[in-house]
Amino acid sequence: MKRLTDNISSAYFEAANRLRPSTARRRIVAYVESFDDVAFWRQVLSEFEDSTRYFEVRLPSRAGIGKGKRQALMNVFSSRQLGEAMIACVDADYDYILQDATEVSRLLNHSPYVIHTFVYAIENYQCYAPSLHQAVVTATLNDRQMLNYEAFFQEYSQIIWPLFVWNVWGYLQDDYRGFTLMDFCGFISFKDISYRHPEEALAALRRRVNQKMAWMQRRHPEAKKTFGQVKQALRDLGITPDTTYLYIQGHTLFENVVQPLLEPICATLRKEREREIKQLAMHAKQRQCELSSYQHSVMAIEIVLKKNTAFRDAPPYQRVRAAIQRLLSRPISSNETTTNPSDALRDEPATGSSDQVQ
Repeated sequence: MKRLTDNISSAYFEAANRLRPSTARRRIVAYVESFDDVAFWRQVLSEFEDSTRYFEVRLPSRAGIGKGKRQALMNVFSSRQLGEAMIACVDADYDYILQDATEVSRLLNHSPYVIHTFVYAIENYQCYAPSLHQAVVTATLNDRQMLNYEAFFQEYSQIIWPLFVWNVWGYLQDDYRGFTLMDFCGFISFKDISYRHPEEALAALRRRVNQKMAWMQRRHPEAKKTFGQVKQALRDLGITPDTTYLYIQGHTLFENVVQPLLEPICATLRKEREREIKQLAMHAKQRQCELSSYQHSVMAIEIVLKKNTAFRDAPPYQRVRAAIQRLLSRPISSNETTTNPSDALRDEPATGSSDQVQ
């Protein structure tokens, strides 16, 4: 049996806005993919609130807790319509890169009411290289920079770039099963990395990439005709060899690259600060108080990164802002609705499995 709430649409929220006093702020409901996305999009959208409008960030599923862009869009479109008063805010995943190759990518790239990250996911913003030193300082209260993070991720990106292009080529050719996204993520992850000698981990990564590249070239000799076209298409989207890390799977970047790199750095900086406190303390009681105060002030780098907002000068983020500005500058129409793509979405392969784009 359907509930009244199953018929909620943008028109419903717009009608509710018109029933409020003329001086009241207009409400725009923004549906997001998961609990982790609520805080991120709250920070993003708050910049665009003023005396005339505000955003309310919600999870789309009432029947259950579904995670992922496809689930979020399905839940919204199965019984609701997006519009000026109801939008979706989602991770771009590979759908931004695939452009019009699938129904989901067409929806994401062409609907003015779907705002996406323009990088793979929110984790890529949280791991934005120019912001990592500040994150480490916040986590350790120690301002000594032990690694040039921007240079590291520039080199990392340049190394994985050709393999990234191969992976995208496979999805565009619908021939990804021999080299899935999860396979790609396995090749570009670090099991162990020394911040004192990061060049060793990068050299090992380069060897893995070169070996896989040779294998791919032998398996797909026909790719010579289209590989260059895919590479140029990626560049046209603003994806360059220096910034590849922003477009790989967010969880892989966060958990298998950035955390293994930063956690030993943070541990070293904390020990350094604790030694300094012990050396400067006048007596045992002061030493204990200062150590206790310091230990209560530091945070795990994982928590700091999840709260990181120092990505606002990133070029892709400027495109997110521009998309929101375009949405807000559209004339408000009480009867404009979007096409319901729920049937097309149901025909798409599920993207949550290990052999498909997530």
